[in-house]
Amino acid sequence: MTVDAHKETLGFQTEVKHLLHLMIHSLYSNKEIFLRELISNASDAADKLRFLALTDERLYEGDSDLKIRIAFDKEKRTVSISDNGIGMTRAEVQENIGTIAKSGTKQFFEALTGEQAKDSELIGQFGVGFYSAFIVADKVTLTTRKAGSAIDEGTRWESSGEGEYTIEAVETDKHGTEIVLHLKDGEDEFLDGYRLRSIIRKFSDHISLPIVMDKEVMPPMADDETVDGEADAENKAKPEPEIVEETVNTASALWTRARQDISEDDYNQFYKHVGHDYQDPLAYVHSKVEGNNEYTLLLYVPSHAPFDLWDRDTKHGVKLYVRKVFITDDAEQIMPRYLRFIKGIVDANSLPLNVSREILQQSKQISTIKSGSVKKVLGMLENLAKNEAEKYETFWTEFGAVLKEGIVEDYSNKERIAKLLRFSSTHTDNSKQDVSLEDYVSRMQEGQEKIYYVTADSFSAAKNSPHLEIFRKKRYRSLIVIGSYRRMVSQQFN
Repeated sequence: MTVDAHKETLGFQTEVKHLLHLMIHSLYSNKEIFLRELISNASDAADKLRFLALTDERLYEGDSDLKIRIAFDKEKRTVSISDNGIGMTRAEVQENIGTIAKSGTKQFFEALTGEQAKDSELIGQFGVGFYSAFIVADKVTLTTRKAGSAIDEGTRWESSGEGEYTIEAVETDKHGTEIVLHLKDGEDEFLDGYRLRSIIRKFSDHISLPIVMDKEVMPPMADDETVDGEADAENKAKPEPEIVEETVNTASALWTRARQDISEDDYNQFYKHVGHDYQDPLAYVHSKVEGNNEYTLLLYVPSHAPFDLWDRDTKHGVKLYVRKVFITDDAEQIMPRYLRFIKGIVDANSLPLNVSREILQQSKQISTIKSGSVKKVLGMLENLAKNEAEKYETFWTEFGAVLKEGIVEDYSNKERIAKLLRFSSTHTDNSKQDVSLEDYVSRMQEGQEKIYYVTADSFSAAKNSPHLEIFRKKRYRSLIVIGSYRRMVSQQFN
């Protein structure tokens, strides 16, 4: 069968149509983020190839110098982002681009208001990755081939973002992915090398993979070509500029650098890369543990909850590396489920590069890393609660209900987690959860020896519970425990 016989025109999944419409018509004050998103995807593709090549070097196809290339063409008005990473099969292209197989999709669309400013913020929270290309492009062409596949098993995908896309088989001798953006009118600012370099350095300097662009360099003039006099200068032919490849970013893993050499903006930009988020994190912890089981961690608390927060089976947000080599982004052995909102990386020096899922599940070293990581996260939250009350209030609003799961799941840290919990109280007439156990104890009446609480489905039901009458007469305040975890939490306290 010929390559042309494989060409199809297909329709997007309904949710994708909706999302693309938002991307195309929303007003973005920060259009340049499209480049960060596409570079981040390319970096992930290279990480996956590097990991798979640990057990099969043939996947490199003789090209193990992994990099991301950015180019532009003023005449064609295109910007291209290409990588020599893992690439995709035809089926993977349709799965990853034609549909949104993502938890929280329904909640995301239900939350949309129709107001451009608010919806733009929601789009950022949902994380759109590839679709951000349509912020600046009226047509996008993607060409890809899975590493290790035959050269005639490439795939080309193309769409103007208006409901349909074409997909066809093509021949390509390069594995990896190239994305070509055909820019909209008025987006000429991205056809400038200086502008593209500034965006890369601003948003993607921390990417450990080299991000390269072509650069014109004038060759040095030889000594015998020194011109004396204007006549000789006119007769001399001007040398042609040479095209050289320039690495634009620092290209070093940010977490390996000393903390004093990393700026707050560096930390924030790395979070946006690893967390696929548009907002700065609420807090972070960067720590290196030395000894027999040496590892480095850089973990973040997001400033808002993702749409799939309540999907306990979703992939965790912590990526596991071994000596700067990406291993997996589904490392549930690194972070317990009640901390599934945590984003970041753990880089272990003492694990083997060919670590398997079975090793992850059985390794004592992994158990030690998990224990240490959890303690660092709880310490970070304790510091917020003690020294940055406003930030902790934001944290509790976004993630408090999930943290409560830890009371049941993490017995060894139950007391630390309990001190981080916040409750409503009969002391106030509002449902705000801002009372800690320590606060409650400090306000106990003379002679009161126990903490009293009432459980209910809602604040109003708890507040009007007849069980509280006896405590009101004694002027004892009671904590109010509401929500789906109230019974489990109260049982653990008992």
